[in-house]
Amino acid sequence: MKSIKELNLEDKRVLVRVDFNVPMDEHQNITDDTRIREVLPTLRYILDNKGRLIIMSHMGRPKGKRADELSLGPVAKRLGRLLEQEIEMAPDCTGEEVEKLVGSMGQNEVILLENLRFNSGEEKNDPDFARKLAALGDVYINDAFAVSHRAHASVDAVVRNFSEAAAGFLLLKELKYFKDAMENPRRPLVAIIGGAKVSGKFGALENMLSRVNKFIIGGAMANSFLKSMGFDMGSSKVEDELVEAAGELRQRAIREGIKFYLPIDAVVAPEPDPRAETKIVPIQEIPANWMALDIGPATSRLFDEALYNSKTIVWNGPMGMFEIDAFSRGTVSMVYSVADSYALSIVGGGDTDVAIHSTGQTDRFSYISTGGGAFLQLLEGKPLPGVEALGGSDIR
Repeated sequence: MKSIKELNLEDKRVLVRVDFNVPMDEHQNITDDTRIREVLPTLRYILDNKGRLIIMSHMGRPKGKRADELSLGPVAKRLGRLLEQEIEMAPDCTGEEVEKLVGSMGQNEVILLENLRFNSGEEKNDPDFARKLAALGDVYINDAFAVSHRAHASVDAVVRNFSEAAAGFLLLKELKYFKDAMENPRRPLVAIIGGAKVSGKFGALENMLSRVNKFIIGGAMANSFLKSMGFDMGSSKVEDELVEAAGELRQRAIREGIKFYLPIDAVVAPEPDPRAETKIVPIQEIPANWMALDIGPATSRLFDEALYNSKTIVWNGPMGMFEIDAFSRGTVSMVYSVADSYALSIVGGGDTDVAIHSTGQTDRFSYISTGGGAFLQLLEGKPLPGVEALGGSDIR
């Protein structure tokens, strides 16, 4: 896979796939511009090297139809302020008008194409749509790690229409940190895996069995492991069809000398409601018809001690239903435990990223990935279509 630094960009139309799927409030004000800021090094490099910059992204899930509330117009304004120059907002992502705009571009000018997902061809990886996108550029750059696990037209099919294609700085950085953590880590390597479903992360757990020294399991996914050990989980969320497999995976980890940490107490409630009565109980004492919705304080101390000697930490998934204050303390405690460690700490985006931002501790983590789904797919040992299209993750 080539790096952007290997390409001659001068006077070229440079088509760049980014992920500008940023959160916005009901008035279409951007509430967090991290994803825009993360690709600024790539965009500035293209402009500094006298390229003509054409940016494409998706926003939300419009299902192939135009939706004004999912326009990238607000992103163009924010990007203009960050780059300190005018950004031309295209009326669409393909078509005659867009082609005219691109054809009249001068050096160092920037056009942002409208939401790719307004066209159904994007998510279908349609080759005709990909060819129309490719016709807008001379060079292709992928700097959208967060969507590179999806075989969509703008990250996969489009590449086949370019003789010159490369990875941007953000994509390169994401892949480097992942390799540092999983392929040649300083040990002990600890994987913290949480979230709602063990089914969504079972492949990652299996793949990491040959790599990690410790597993720390939290969130609702821990319930299936605990049930496999004979604990009565009350009305907690349990994936009964995976209980036996979870038990076998835990036993295999132990046989291979991997330390396997599970919650020893929990914050429970009759229902996941901010107004619900809560209790902290040992795992052995979860009441009938009550749910485990967060790890308890004893578990937080146990997990903190398990991290004490770690040299590399990979974290994907919260410890409980952290979006409700009463069930957020376990995740917040984990944020501080990882932040206080001396390990290389890499976080797999998504809800975990949101939780860390809410504590103001982002600067104390080595790296927070921009892509939860793509990060998880790497943990599973699966290739990313967007990376494979560029020739794979080996950087020349």
